[in-house]
Amino acid sequence: MCAKYSKILVTGGAGFIGSHIVEALADKGHMVFVLDNLESTTHGNNATRPKNIESLQGDIEFVHNDVRNEKVLFECIQEVDAIFHEAAVGGLGLSMYQIHSCIDPNCGGTAKLLDILVNKEHNVKKVVLASSMAVYGEGTYDCEECGVIYPNIRAEQQLTQKIWEIQCPNCGKTALPLPTNESKPLKPASVYSISKRTQEETCLLIGKLYGIPTIALRYFVTYGPRQSMRNPYSGVCSIWSTRLLSNKLPIIYEDGLQSRDFIYVKDIVQANLLALEKNNGNYLAMNVGTGRQIKITELASELIQAYDVNISPEINYLYRKGDVRHLFADISLIKRKLGFTPKYTLQEGLQQFEAWSREMFKAGEFTDKFEEAHKELENKKLLS
Repeated sequence: MCAKYSKILVTGGAGFIGSHIVEALADKGHMVFVLDNLESTTHGNNATRPKNIESLQGDIEFVHNDVRNEKVLFECIQEVDAIFHEAAVGGLGLSMYQIHSCIDPNCGGTAKLLDILVNKEHNVKKVVLASSMAVYGEGTYDCEECGVIYPNIRAEQQLTQKIWEIQCPNCGKTALPLPTNESKPLKPASVYSISKRTQEETCLLIGKLYGIPTIALRYFVTYGPRQSMRNPYSGVCSIWSTRLLSNKLPIIYEDGLQSRDFIYVKDIVQANLLALEKNNGNYLAMNVGTGRQIKITELASELIQAYDVNISPEINYLYRKGDVRHLFADISLIKRKLGFTPKYTLQEGLQQFEAWSREMFKAGEFTDKFEEAHKELENKKLLS
């Protein structure tokens, strides 16, 4: 156990990533306080029991409440000397028409936490914030004519013509994707990504101003056991898994050649523990990914192979407003500062996820709501 931190608060600690962090902390001998409102898209309607942490071993205390409840949050913070701030509402598409439901918990909850750290007595010596790759918007590209470019989101006129790849804004040539590092200008392309940028910048500013070591970890696309199988807007691995297990086709937008960086949840946990235990990353935002570019069609093939089903994905050539074309991580900064190296290959991670999701399917613990979400995006004119 890291001697500096004996009691730790994990907001959103009953959620997907949060519960894995709680488990790792408890295994290391920390006392862990979990504050979570058991939000319905993760835990089901009217949940009162934190299923993701009920079976975990160790000194864990669960508080069923919202991070925006200042009184409860203050009581939790008084007990601890470090905080992992995981609590947030996800879903890029959902955030584009449920604006208040995204901004209020993400930014409002963070503001409550920082207010307490600034204005109340406490013993907190470290804050680790869950940020997101979404803060970047589009990734980094190379134009053979103009060099490295940081393009804005693709214009709708381009997308209606089914021209999917990034065109250089200076010369118009097709640009090639590069790994994105932390120096790239932030150009959020959704309400969710704006909320994550606000969380990140506010936490780092207040942390530095008041001498509270703070780190923001920009998670790339995370997958693994305990991922919500109910939220049709968050997590392509879980969305497609519900469809494959229901003998339905995975649906791919655009042409399927867009790419992301998929990282297994245990590697995300590793980064969080390193951020807690080491000081070289204090007051920095750092990518947490694998550094590997995976096309969406490649992911579909890997999932279909993992589930051993005779199903082919459907490419519909539609586009969702706010989607980026290519975004994968340059992880040299977190390697250098914290010694982080991802340990799980995509195949290893998907094998673990497949075994867990089959158990959830048998237990009736998920719902395929893809068509419902697809229709809602159409109704809100976010899908063309």
